[in-house]
Amino acid sequence: MSVTLYGLSTCDTCRKARNWLDRFGVAYAFVDYRANPVPAGTLKAWAQALGGWEHLVNKSSTTWRNLLPQRKNPGPGSDPEWTLLLKEYPALIRRPVVVREDGSVSVGFSDNGFKKLFPR
Repeated sequence: MSVTLYGLSTCDTCRKARNWLDRFGVAYAFVDYRANPVPAGTLKAWAQALGGWEHLVNKSSTTWRNLLPQRKNPGPGSDPEWTLLLKEYPALIRRPVVVREDGSVSVGFSDNGFKKLFPR
């Protein structure tokens, strides 16, 4: 199975997810999306796969809280505005983003969630 884990190398949740994958022998590639920005088309595809931008954007983050109010509400049909925001502030993307070989996308980490994603 081919898995790509997208996140930030300094993120504790990403570290936990990587440790979990290592512990259970799941092969994966890790991409730090601050060092290797994700293309706008990929961000849009992730948002669509997850059910909308609100499922991809971490609105409980300090980065989100510090944004100007007009930046926080690009609207549902404003894909270019959302992608610009996420390219400018990659820390707004929920972490980690997991893309499996079949193209399915999920965000976040929990032990039970990963057990469902990667049954042993």
